[in-house]
Amino acid sequence: MSTMNGKGMKALEEGKLVKLAILGAGRIARTMAETLIKMQADDRYSKLVSLYAVAARDKGRADQFAARYGIPVAYGSYEELVADPQVDLVYIATPHNLHAEQGRLCLEAGKNILVEKSFTANRPQAEQLLAVAKKSGLLCTEAIWTRYMPSRTLINDLLNSGVIGQVKAIDANLCYPVTGKARMTDPALAGGALLDVGVYPLNFIDMIMGGSTPERIETSMQAYETGVDAQSSITLYYEGGIMAVSSCSMLTASDRRGSIWGTEGYMVCKNVNNVESINIYDQNHQLKRRVPVPDQLTGYEYEVAAAAQAILDGRSECPEMPHDDTLRIMGLMDRIRADWKLTYPFE
Repeated sequence: MSTMNGKGMKALEEGKLVKLAILGAGRIARTMAETLIKMQADDRYSKLVSLYAVAARDKGRADQFAARYGIPVAYGSYEELVADPQVDLVYIATPHNLHAEQGRLCLEAGKNILVEKSFTANRPQAEQLLAVAKKSGLLCTEAIWTRYMPSRTLINDLLNSGVIGQVKAIDANLCYPVTGKARMTDPALAGGALLDVGVYPLNFIDMIMGGSTPERIETSMQAYETGVDAQSSITLYYEGGIMAVSSCSMLTASDRRGSIWGTEGYMVCKNVNNVESINIYDQNHQLKRRVPVPDQLTGYEYEVAAAAQAILDGRSECPEMPHDDTLRIMGLMDRIRADWKLTYPFE
């Protein structure tokens, strides 16, 4: 249930920009900063949101980050950031294992939050964080950008039109060679391919299936030397005789393709992590239609705009990624890891 919060109403009534602060100063934080700079220069977003502050555990690092992106305020601790009354929205850009703790810190300080995927390390953490969010009445939403992009609506509209008939199978993959990043291989940081890259093909399938729960799951996984999952294949069986396969790896590169197979043709989406084009083929493999995807700033602008607008509207969740969807995906990944007998040290 959405709850009106005073901060959102104040921003709406006084016409103020939603001031966003970035918690963390790593790679994904840099991408978000670049996005906000472009949004501030874009007439579609310039009166909606602004990049106000950044915080890192090291003040020098925060200062360097702020100087690089022209951010007005930098903090050397997260506690200082959430104590700033000017902050309306905090984007949490740290490793998965820290999201629950830092999300709670923000909410209890009265800050709305946009939490980078995966939302938390497991479903129990997600449930606990969302309980705090519900009590606070503040916005709490997961920043998985594909849920907010225009390509999602394009795909849904095409499927609903019946252009490929009844959907009977889905195949999606996302693979990047990223074992060089320490957080990806560290069990203590909830490392592994599943929570970082595998979450995208799973979300791709979940969006097509309208949030249906699979009746049965079969999985296979190859472990990395540290014990986390290096690559995997997951087959999900749904009511109506629909089968979906999700593949991911942190060892290899892949075509990142999302394919939807129907009784009268099939659809191919280039790059499930950020759909670039959608091609429709008939039963004879002839290209019937090519659907372009709108140009974007970076792709992250949609989740930021959705979160900012939700705050102004006094809503506690975004319709693009409601809390139930976050919980379902977290539960699905827990179910998959249970099949692998893979747990993190803190669980």
